[in-house]
Amino acid sequence: MDTPQQQEVPVIWFTSDTHFGHENMLRLSDRPWSTVAQKNDAMVANINSKVAADDELYILGDFSFKMTVQDAYELRKSIVCKRVHLLPGNHDKDWTQPAVADAFIVEPPICVLKIDRQKIVLSHYPMVDWQGMSHGSWHLHGHIHSRGDRTNARNRDRERPIFRYDVGLDANDYKPVSRDQILSFFGL
Repeated sequence: MDTPQQQEVPVIWFTSDTHFGHENMLRLSDRPWSTVAQKNDAMVANINSKVAADDELYILGDFSFKMTVQDAYELRKSIVCKRVHLLPGNHDKDWTQPAVADAFIVEPPICVLKIDRQKIVLSHYPMVDWQGMSHGSWHLHGHIHSRGDRTNARNRDRERPIFRYDVGLDANDYKPVSRDQILSFFGL
């Protein structure tokens, strides 16, 4: 098992489509667990094996589905990272309710980060065109449940690469990906 990053500088991580509590996701996305409880436990363990308490984690939608907001809130508490941002997906709950408002830093549906002069456009949904695309900005998304890195590799391996990356768990061995991993993937 990987150990969490033990660095002074926080690492920025991205993931999407955990679908905690969603039993049909075992079949629909061919996830390798027999029960929802196994899936939930394994995905929390995968996140905690990568993301340290002082890192930043961006979840690009669909944190949970088919579970109460209170049960999802309890599950969120098992993720050790203190700064977890959530962009809403098509299955997300209202995380601004007073009883659960401290679970996430709730972001708008489209969020733009600038890290070391690199513009990164975040959204649950993949976009064909995004802010700064023709000037080297990246687009990170989820929603499509691509399996393995085929979709991401197709974007990278074009004559003119498209800097669009599916951060969803199904595309990334059920683990979050760091900004540095994405840089390396695109050879930047």
